[in-house]
Amino acid sequence: MKQFQINFNDPFSFRSRLKDFGDMCHKAGMSKYFLQIYSEDLVKEKLEEIGSIIEEELPEAEYFGCSSSGNIVNGQFSGSRITVMATVFEKPTTNFKILQYSFTPDSYDSVRNYLEREVEDNPWVKALELYITIPGFSTTPFCDSLVWLKPDIQIFGGIACSDDISSPDSFVFSKEGGYKEHDILIIMYGGEDFHASSLFLTGWQPLGKKYRITKSDGNRLYYLDDSKAFDVYHKYLKIKNDDNFFMNALEFPLLYKKDGIDILRVPAESNEDGSLQMSGDMAEGSVVRMGYGNPTTILEYGREQSKKIQEFRPDIIHIFSCAARRTFWVTKENAVRELKPFGEIAPSSGFFTHGEFIRVDGHLNQHNVTLVIAAMREGEPDMFSNFVTQREEEKTDRVPMTVRLANFVSVVTGDLEEANKKLEDANAELARLNEKSNYFAIHDGMTKLLNRSETQRRIEGRYGFFKENPSDNKGFSLIMMDIDNFKSVNDTYGHHHGDEVIIRLGELLRETSKSIPGSFAGRWGGEEFMLYVPGAYESFAKMQAEKLRVAFSELVFTNIPNQTISLGVAVARSDEELDKLLTRVDKALYTAKNAGKNRVDVL
Repeated sequence: MKQFQINFNDPFSFRSRLKDFGDMCHKAGMSKYFLQIYSEDLVKEKLEEIGSIIEEELPEAEYFGCSSSGNIVNGQFSGSRITVMATVFEKPTTNFKILQYSFTPDSYDSVRNYLEREVEDNPWVKALELYITIPGFSTTPFCDSLVWLKPDIQIFGGIACSDDISSPDSFVFSKEGGYKEHDILIIMYGGEDFHASSLFLTGWQPLGKKYRITKSDGNRLYYLDDSKAFDVYHKYLKIKNDDNFFMNALEFPLLYKKDGIDILRVPAESNEDGSLQMSGDMAEGSVVRMGYGNPTTILEYGREQSKKIQEFRPDIIHIFSCAARRTFWVTKENAVRELKPFGEIAPSSGFFTHGEFIRVDGHLNQHNVTLVIAAMREGEPDMFSNFVTQREEEKTDRVPMTVRLANFVSVVTGDLEEANKKLEDANAELARLNEKSNYFAIHDGMTKLLNRSETQRRIEGRYGFFKENPSDNKGFSLIMMDIDNFKSVNDTYGHHHGDEVIIRLGELLRETSKSIPGSFAGRWGGEEFMLYVPGAYESFAKMQAEKLRVAFSELVFTNIPNQTISLGVAVARSDEELDKLLTRVDKALYTAKNAGKNRVDVL
């Protein structure tokens, strides 16, 4: 692959350059190429004139382009408001195809379907390059819908822009699709000898505390930690909710994790209700932090990432750099400092964008305030070509005051978050211990049933309510039980077998209380147990007692015979005190024991 720059200054000189380019390709036998146009001018007639000249001078040539916030060639500003780049393919197996579709909330499902058919019909596809006009809606659903593509297909690209990055105006165009303000261009690349690699970098670092998104709807962000999203920007940055909000908030995006990678989301608009219209969807429950640009980190990280691109040994490089990064650097000279390492590796071109796209691990996402690099090559890498020695940026021991202050805030915030985390962990452990302590204060350790004091306290509460409201049918019954001949179990088989009998009865009572709404069971003392049964129906209580007796008698124990229990039942009466009720249920139990045991008596 080769790349040639053909700037447009005037129609006459442009025709001459196109003719020279055509003659060169003809002599070299290069017939497969396209022309790509980046324009800082949003004048439809001028772009249509350029297209007409191309069609007249190079009738077989394909061309496409988009509006931009600045044109990039070889890691520098191109020097022309309309830059034309010619890309020539040298391998006969390399293919490309230019697609253009309407791109609106109602049409992006159709775009996905068209693209699916194109990829199926062209199995040579290895990379997709996207150029989209400023959508005015979240592109997240569209990006997510492309997960079906083969994981090894690279996707990269950018959103068209204009000189005024706060303006919604933008366009894309192609030879077949024409000049459009609400379209998407998709360039398919591939073939046996075609290879592509892409990466992204931000250099933005977290600033301040973490926030949890407590309410959002798609790309509309309502609340952070239950505070209005705008209030966070106003509190820390003193940004007003006015027409300048976008420009003032642009350099302080939110750091957001999606599909396992960190993404920067820019608030595009602040609404009257304090919600923010973000550049992409942000899911509720996600954790975000405000970000800031650290010039030193940005440049150092860029040089490190350029080494990965250099190892790929590209023929050409496409650059998609967010216009917010250009704004961050203030001057043109500074804005290209991070691009120079890539421009020194191979011929490069690109533009300053309104948003960036890249696919990582099978997931396509829109980014903001991000630099996306797409490297392309025909054939295998030339391992004998010389590596470019990256020129180091001029260094100084003096760190800018703004960087030192931002670092100070980040470190202090980290210390506070660490302290808060330790405090949260300590409070959680204290709560766990309190819960455990409260549990053992009211439960029997062996059976996990309520202990005697808690069982009696609950019975007293229910009885008090019953006495005050006797006509509300809030009566209840008590079932008291005792393990028959328990002392002989301990004496004959040992206390560990006796404990097993008690534990198994406890398990049976827990199951029974769960099956009867409003009931509870407790260990009354030793081998005695109590079951509270809501409802003043003697027949129901007696039936439950009988079920317990039979169920316990059928339990199989370890190396000891089956055991039995005796049970007494008493129904609460509004004309007696609680002591008399407890006495009656106790007498009913011992009536059952004295009558031969393993039976139920009611008193």
